[in-house]
Amino acid sequence: MRIILLGPPGAGKGTQSKFIQEMYHIPQISTGDILRENVKKNTDLGKKAREYMDKGELVPDKVIIELVKTRLQQDDCLKGYILDGFPRTLAQAEGLEKALGNENVDRVLFVNVSDSVIIDRLTLRRIDRETGAIYHLKNNPPPEGVRVIHRDDDKEETVKNRLRVYREQTEPLVKFYKDKNILYEINGEKSVQEINSLIKDILNRGKET
Repeated sequence: MRIILLGPPGAGKGTQSKFIQEMYHIPQISTGDILRENVKKNTDLGKKAREYMDKGELVPDKVIIELVKTRLQQDDCLKGYILDGFPRTLAQAEGLEKALGNENVDRVLFVNVSDSVIIDRLTLRRIDRETGAIYHLKNNPPPEGVRVIHRDDDKEETVKNRLRVYREQTEPLVKFYKDKNILYEINGEKSVQEINSLIKDILNRGKET
């Protein structure tokens, strides 16, 4: 099962990705991880990527897509994979489709959450500076005496900017994959258990067809 997870920051994609990994025993593919691994191993693609990274520039889509394509050809992806956080733009989606050819994705899961809920989730999130445990001031407040920090990424201005970038660059992918009849929209404001159940149903139906 080849899967793409779409959704705004704070939609819970990471949590659902772990659930899918455990259910199907397939890897989660992160472009950040791929970049770091190739740069560390000094592969040809890693060298190309480093040229841009050292200048503080974004790695071009062409290089990113080649990195992803190479990663998806590894043995642990034979039964499928989860792409989380990629593609981010229409250009990346089109490039990925061309690179994969006949082995394109089977299902795109769009975890949809309103901006107001995202802002509430992220701006009230706090991190234990010692253990890294994540708390939420409203839904899961830290125990008394635990020292927590409010990360810059979770401050309201930053969250709103991340949402703006997402709406402009990534949300158009919803129509792109919907037109291909492989997009399934999921209400990301339901409980984790309810979302797990919806995903399981969608993927099991996909397996049968």
